[in-house]
Amino acid sequence: MPAEAAEASPGLLWAPLAWLPEGWREHVLLRIGKDGRWAEVTPGVRVPPEHAETLDAPLLPGFVDAHSHAFQRAFAGAAERRESASDDFWSWRERMYAVALRIGPEHLRALAAQLYVELLRGGYTHVCEFHYLQRERDGTDYADPLAMSWALADAAADAGIGLTILPVLYERAGFDTPALRDEQRRFRSSARSVFDAAQRIAAAGRPLLGAGIAIHSLRGASPAGIAALRAMAGGHAGPIHIHVAEQTAEVDDCLHATGARPIEWLAREGLLDARWQLVHATHAAPDEIDAVAASGAGIVLCPSTEANLGDGLCDLPGWLSAGVPITIGSDSQVTRDWREELRWLEYGQRLARRSRNVAAAPERGCASTAERLAACLLAGSAAAAGQPSWGLVAGARADALAVDGGADALIGVPATGTLDALVFSSPSTIWKHVMVGGRWVLRDGRHGRGNTIADDFAKSMRQLGPAPNRP
Repeated sequence: MPAEAAEASPGLLWAPLAWLPEGWREHVLLRIGKDGRWAEVTPGVRVPPEHAETLDAPLLPGFVDAHSHAFQRAFAGAAERRESASDDFWSWRERMYAVALRIGPEHLRALAAQLYVELLRGGYTHVCEFHYLQRERDGTDYADPLAMSWALADAAADAGIGLTILPVLYERAGFDTPALRDEQRRFRSSARSVFDAAQRIAAAGRPLLGAGIAIHSLRGASPAGIAALRAMAGGHAGPIHIHVAEQTAEVDDCLHATGARPIEWLAREGLLDARWQLVHATHAAPDEIDAVAASGAGIVLCPSTEANLGDGLCDLPGWLSAGVPITIGSDSQVTRDWREELRWLEYGQRLARRSRNVAAAPERGCASTAERLAACLLAGSAAAAGQPSWGLVAGARADALAVDGGADALIGVPATGTLDALVFSSPSTIWKHVMVGGRWVLRDGRHGRGNTIADDFAKSMRQLGPAPNRP
């Protein structure tokens, strides 16, 4: 990444309080290895070594944004008007397509770099790109079929964020429509092109860059295409992501076409294992939740996008009780902060159930809603991002969030109440420093290339012009 975007590794960090997998621990010394991973994490070191960088407020691990469409940053906030009798996910999608048709690699790099800086400011240190905007505007291949993938990788390097690119299998417009529509022409792919793209990206050897594979949805990929990709990916250890059960119409169409609900179909076909990440999973029946739990697969919830699009509410208590790994995603980019995603996730449940602290589990020794949700996210992050481990633990990538102890939301809050205040007190700029791979990419809340990236973003937005308000 550009030298001015990150400082050299401090080597040793000492925090008065840090959130480790076992909870809050005092006086934590963290040593960063030459590979950018935590070499040692030791609580109870009351006096920091002289050569350690000492923090004056709590330290948290970085969080994974497990579902992102970077190009939709150009559309965020541009679809909040209704000038017809109704508006829903499907009409929003048509307007989004019109934006997607105008974006080239140079635009995508600028849009994604701005998004990735914003994600860093929102406490994410790694992002998983569900990447289907892959072809030229006319639907043909770029000279390098991975031109749009490299634009994303370059943007991540500009920002200094970790990135997993997930090339997407996208073959058809619906269960009863065997081909894509013309406005979807840039999304066309095959099992072979998806697998080959993932292999090329993984082999590139770029710092902080990895790859997995994705299937757009059961409506967007044929059973034959899914089976072919599954066969190719037999020895693939990385993540496999899929949109599933986001809309009730999708569930109804799947039932009509296959005789099964979407998650039920995936389980019936024996596809699910610990590599699989089911994005949204909003409309899941109890037996489907049990099937996912038995398979070891995880889910990726996108609360702010699901609210913005009117998708509905997931069965959060059901997923939590079943012990299914959970992560979150920024998806359509209407929100770029994991704290707000958790707030939406919990508040939606409270409104629907007319109850408070729905996610808390005092019977399991976790009375804090924020701590239980955050712990769930961290437990599912490694699998979702294709990382060997995650968090403030030896062997995990050295990603961390240094809290600004003077932030309004934390004034007067006991240190061990930090997570509760972070999520459920008024939003504010909260991160003093953000570390990725052992290097500070945000220092005193500032990104070294933030102004340049913002200027490039504004230029690209002007070139793209206003987003249409109707299909």
